Amino acid sequence: MIKGDTNTVEAATRDDGLSLLEFSGWLRELQEQPAWRARADRESDYYDGNQLDAEILRRQREIGIPPAIEPLIGPTIDAVLGAEAKSRTDWRVTADHDREGVDVAEALNQRLNQAERQAKADDACSAAYASQIKVGIGWVEVAREADPFRYPYRCLSIHRNEIWWDFLAKEPDLSDARYLIRRKWMQVKQAVLLFPECAELIRSAGAGWHTLDPATIGLDGGASTDLAMSWNMERGWSIEEQEWRDSANQRVCLFECWYRQWERVLVLKLADGRVVEYEPVNEAHQLAVALGGVVPEYAVVPRVRLSWWLGPHRLSDAPTPYRHKHFPYVPFWGKREDRTRAPYGLIRGMMFLQDEVNARISKMHWGLAATRTTRTDGAVKDDDTTFRREVARPDADIVLDHDHMRNGGVFKVERDFQLNQQQYQRLADAREGIKRTGGIYNAFMGQDGQANSGVAIAGLVEQSNQTLADLNDNAAYARSQVGELLLSMVIEDLIGKPDEVFIDGEGIRDDKQIALNAPRTDPDTGVQYLDNDVERIRLKVGLEDVPSTPTFRAQQLNAMSEAFKSMPPQYQRVMFPFLLVLMDVPNQRAIIEAIQQADQQETPEQVEQQMQAAIERVKKDIQYDLKLRELDQRQPLVDAQVARTRHEAAGKGVESMFSATQAAANIANQPDIAPLADEMLASAGFEDSNAAPLAVTTTPVAPQVPLPRNTSPQFPARPATAAAGLDRGIEGGAL
Repeated sequence: MIKGDTNTVEAATRDDGLSLLEFSGWLRELQEQPAWRARADRESDYYDGNQLDAEILRRQREIGIPPAIEPLIGPTIDAVLGAEAKSRTDWRVTADHDREGVDVAEALNQRLNQAERQAKADDACSAAYASQIKVGIGWVEVAREADPFRYPYRCLSIHRNEIWWDFLAKEPDLSDARYLIRRKWMQVKQAVLLFPECAELIRSAGAGWHTLDPATIGLDGGASTDLAMSWNMERGWSIEEQEWRDSANQRVCLFECWYRQWERVLVLKLADGRVVEYEPVNEAHQLAVALGGVVPEYAVVPRVRLSWWLGPHRLSDAPTPYRHKHFPYVPFWGKREDRTRAPYGLIRGMMFLQDEVNARISKMHWGLAATRTTRTDGAVKDDDTTFRREVARPDADIVLDHDHMRNGGVFKVERDFQLNQQQYQRLADAREGIKRTGGIYNAFMGQDGQANSGVAIAGLVEQSNQTLADLNDNAAYARSQVGELLLSMVIEDLIGKPDEVFIDGEGIRDDKQIALNAPRTDPDTGVQYLDNDVERIRLKVGLEDVPSTPTFRAQQLNAMSEAFKSMPPQYQRVMFPFLLVLMDVPNQRAIIEAIQQADQQETPEQVEQQMQAAIERVKKDIQYDLKLRELDQRQPLVDAQVARTRHEAAGKGVESMFSATQAAANIANQPDIAPLADEMLASAGFEDSNAAPLAVTTTPVAPQVPLPRNTSPQFPARPATAAAGLDRGIEGGAL
């Protein structure tokens, strides 16, 4: 049973791509977006120092004010950009699962760092960050390089005016955007090389259809039928011609349109958390569904596609060439308006104060050089234009009319303009206000301020960092997204291909080699598989504070040096190689290895102790040899004594056996002797074990004839037992 559907439902039918109606609707939607691009261009001009437009220059020229510019926005923004360049961090690949994929993540981290350097990702991100700070939006393209003689991947900063996106998107990575369109102006010849199958269409459209014969438009069939349809389509298109064609310069504008097409597909949710699309031709998917391990579910998912347009003419439309589900353009967001979602940067709030600074400086210079004259008509012989030009000179020579002045004419020249304290204070406030609007203090820019102590200066720098925290957080997120897209292409090129990755330990760890996609065979089942398969490992890209810039490494070195000073000597030997890694010295690895080898060598005290220990061991060995030799010499005597003891023991045994045999014979003949012998042995200290006899033999004894009892008083009667005999007589006390 398929979840979410009780009937047999087929996937949504896929059309042949983006239609002209939908594409035209998006272009009209772009034209209705908030007009923020012209304002962003003006903000960029202020950063570049182009702060006086033609209207201001005309008005100043009319009243004689000289143009003056004190560019304060540029240095203020440069301080922020410099902080980003000095605190740049690197990417680090980690495995989503703590117990597996660690080696794969380490190997891919090596490959990603290599791609970061070769594709110039840092330069692209810095350029996008600069545009983000200035005008509120920057773009980085993460794509494959079309030139086979270059590095396979490229990261380029794209100008904001080339890219148009869906303003209804809410996600910062545009994962919910319907479309993203980039406009590329190029020569007709270059466009023909990119799309050779549409060469005739591109040439005709680029030339304004002057090469098309109107007589063939109405013909049914023929080679010009497609061109005629394209010509008719272009005639009814509502987009202005200058938006995509420059016939005079033989240039055309290609629209690179990335869009999402939603489809209803079957997916499988695996036990490890992965979700894959169900493929009916995949035997593993069929087996998993048949065994009931997973249950297919219907889901609506977006498909990313790429469509190329030349005005109303679609040149191509195909699925995305990448495995990831994102557009290959990453936005670096600055600030955005609440209602319109239009981006803006730090320069917007600085422009008014910059205009005030420029105006006050111009007026101040004009006032200091201005001259006020009072004269009656006809007092000066020269005409008014010549007089005004001459009186403005410090070495002016003015000829007055003698007759006119004699009749009460007036002529006075005054130079009494002074800059008062209020005007100067307002100029100083405007200068400082430019920094305040951006949340940037003098300490952050390296300038002198009111703070004198190191703690106070560090506090002001930290306040500036807090003000820029939101912008820097957006930049960090966008930079991580760039790393994700770059890693996706690296993994795509490694899928199914065995590869060896060398991990340099930098002298402080052991070097190792990691094998990716290594073919293996299960010894129990015989199933072949790939060890360290990069396609099955779930990875993520994060930013780690890795010292990647000289300033950042110097900060880390200073911090570790302070901790190094307070460590015991045994810990300092361990930490010293890590300090050398942070130093920018040549032959760093060789120095670390030499120090480690020197650390393994023994000190003179250790050598002396080892010599004493060796001498003690030699002495013990000599004593052992002497003792062994003495034992060898005494061994014959010991052997002789042992042999003698054995002989004596054997003789005693024979005697004992003989005595025992005699005693046994006597007891056998006279049983009454046995109790007497036991008593004698007991009185001598022997213990009777009451053991059974080794062999019991019964000898038939003839019945004895009772002897006649002696009744003679001269010869007493023989006692029946020994005890009876002892108890008789005087000693026994019995009568």
